[in-house]
Amino acid sequence: MTAVRSTWAPPGRPLRFDVLASPADPATRARRGRLTLPHGTVETPTFMPVGTNATVKALDPDDLREVGAAMILANTYHLYLRPGHERIARLGGLHAFMAWDRPILTDSGGFQVVSLADLREIDDDGVTFRSHLDGSTHRFTPEHSIAVQEALGADVAVALDHPVPPHASARALVEDAMVRTHAWAVRSLEAHRRPDQALFGIVQGGLEPDLRADSTRAIASLPFDGICIGGLAGDETPDQRRAALDVAVPLLADDARPRYLMGLGSPLDMLDAVDAGIDLFDSVLPARVARNGTLWVPGGRINIRNARFLDDPRPVLEGCPCRLCRSFSRAYLAHLFRAEELLAYRLATCHNLTFTLDFMARLRQSVEAGTFHQFRREEAARRVPDDHHATGQRDR
Repeated sequence: MTAVRSTWAPPGRPLRFDVLASPADPATRARRGRLTLPHGTVETPTFMPVGTNATVKALDPDDLREVGAAMILANTYHLYLRPGHERIARLGGLHAFMAWDRPILTDSGGFQVVSLADLREIDDDGVTFRSHLDGSTHRFTPEHSIAVQEALGADVAVALDHPVPPHASARALVEDAMVRTHAWAVRSLEAHRRPDQALFGIVQGGLEPDLRADSTRAIASLPFDGICIGGLAGDETPDQRRAALDVAVPLLADDARPRYLMGLGSPLDMLDAVDAGIDLFDSVLPARVARNGTLWVPGGRINIRNARFLDDPRPVLEGCPCRLCRSFSRAYLAHLFRAEELLAYRLATCHNLTFTLDFMARLRQSVEAGTFHQFRREEAARRVPDDHHATGQRDR
């Protein structure tokens, strides 16, 4: 292990990123970092739970602190529609509104808007769309997305982009979306004025190696505070995703800014992406599958709705520090789900997020200790295929 002391701390910007360690082995790009933001410090690599509507479903801020969340993501599109960014600003901003005193990242809303399919129209200036709530018509431009995110007041905002499904999209569509994303990135930077808020840009390019490389160079050439890798965690395979990362990340080898792969939440997928050189992740996946009765354990997952757990007195995972495992049995949780009791969703979500964030903590320790390859081999060997790849992880 070779200690690395590279630092990204641009003058006048509300962000500092220190790369503390990375393996001397050129076979991996895994690195251990520390991201400092106005509302606190985030140890990386890390996973950000998704609080779509200014809440991680079923949990309160104390739950989030207990599971180990250092930073969460909130959704610009949903908060713009309800309760409205101006109302949140009047009530003191997003941190005060949701009583969360640690860092928050807001996405641009681009993924949700573009995903509306027949409810939206995209042009070079922006996106016109109809609300999924009441059918009312709205328009997002790069400038408006930035204005909404500035009103929300998160530590990190994200430039508006045009994502497309990476595997199912023809090259012409991928290239058109990439060019539009680059133009919107420039406009987002020009519109952003809030001095206490960092701004990240998004790399697109789908699964086309030359387009992915062109997009990486274009976004990296702009004065963003961090680099998002977008257009993945969708309909591609893990091998296709890794190939795209192996194009983009080496082009950022001399770039000190944090790297964020949007929408990835399966532990084994994140492990591979950390190996490729990624620092930050988010996904609704751990919380979403929890609400369906799926609990993550070493070796894969269990479905607590299965009848074999109705008389099982054991915790879901022996030694797990979450509020579910330290107090309740599998039988009790199985009962809660069958009775459709709301406590089931809270306990299951606490477990899955604790499992995910503990996994990332152990991953960080392995990078520091120089045992990352061993950690990766052990984790890959004991996981079953159903936990290896999960599509549809982005919040729709």
